Amino acid sequence: MNRTEISELGKVAFVERLTEPFTTNENTRIRQGIGDDAAVIDRGGWLEVVGEATLLEGIDFDLTYTPLEHLGYKLVAAAVSNICAMNGRAEYLTVSVGLSARFSVEDATALYDGIKRATEAYGVALIGGNTSASLTGLNLMATAIGTVAEEELTLRSGAKTTDLLCVTGNLGAAYMGLQLLEREKRVLKGNGVSRPELTKEHAYLLGRQLKPEARVDIVQELREAKIRPTAMIDVTRGLASAALHLCRRSEVGVRIYLNRIPIASDTFRLAEEMHIDPVVAALNGGDDFELLFTAPLDKHQELLAMPGVDVIGHVVAAEEGAALVTPDGGEIRIQAPDWTAHRAAEGAASEE
Repeated sequence: MNRTEISELGKVAFVERLTEPFTTNENTRIRQGIGDDAAVIDRGGWLEVVGEATLLEGIDFDLTYTPLEHLGYKLVAAAVSNICAMNGRAEYLTVSVGLSARFSVEDATALYDGIKRATEAYGVALIGGNTSASLTGLNLMATAIGTVAEEELTLRSGAKTTDLLCVTGNLGAAYMGLQLLEREKRVLKGNGVSRPELTKEHAYLLGRQLKPEARVDIVQELREAKIRPTAMIDVTRGLASAALHLCRRSEVGVRIYLNRIPIASDTFRLAEEMHIDPVVAALNGGDDFELLFTAPLDKHQELLAMPGVDVIGHVVAAEEGAALVTPDGGEIRIQAPDWTAHRAAEGAASEE
């Protein structure tokens, strides 16, 4: 049997190969299956939305600098964010935990204290899950279950040419928070100190990495402004990856204006200090938990008036592809690590 390394395909192609047999389903109740932020099931008179999040120790978090309470909160936020990306509202939650022998009862309690705080913040009820032993540290999975009205349902596949492209919040901050934590870990390595000492100077960036928030507020504000996004996706793997997913599902291209990408001043300052391009952090950093969405052109003024939302570009025909537009009018083809085999995270964009 031939052996193909996963890295030869890249993550997106690998996942598509695995899930392709399941993309066609004769069950008429499935309104949206694999291929979006969450599944949508028609329950006859109402739509149920189901989204998952997985966090694995050593891959998604490092307990050297991640408080367990914050980790529990982040797990819930990640699951709820998937429901937000469908323009829905999360109502219920299940959590499954794999714990190795090095974790105590007090450790598990701290983790669930964070989960409890998040359920209270987002108004969701923990209704079940599973707890088991693990040989690989700490493994977490959460499933958020919610609802969305028929007229509010938003998929990745609804973008149309001439639509505006918008993003919530700012990008790259969570990535820079991670870089700061990793830097402190390296500094402390070998000196016998078990946890880095961090000052309040970078509190915003650290908060964005350790305790991000799902944008339930923006979903509500869009609804109140009577703006229904035509397509939407959460930005958990960077702006570049989110834009490419949206383009693939909607069969469109996009133009993103580089100087309109919202980047916080704290992100700029630390990026400069660490010799990192802040635009690359925004494009490929991940963990921002923001929403990238498209909206009709006639909603331009309403969107400009919304705090926490930036219009960063527009949708074009599929044959025009996805590109960044530089201040001098040049274009840079958008690429993302999980779309390309054998590609480093820094390879955010390259010349056409």
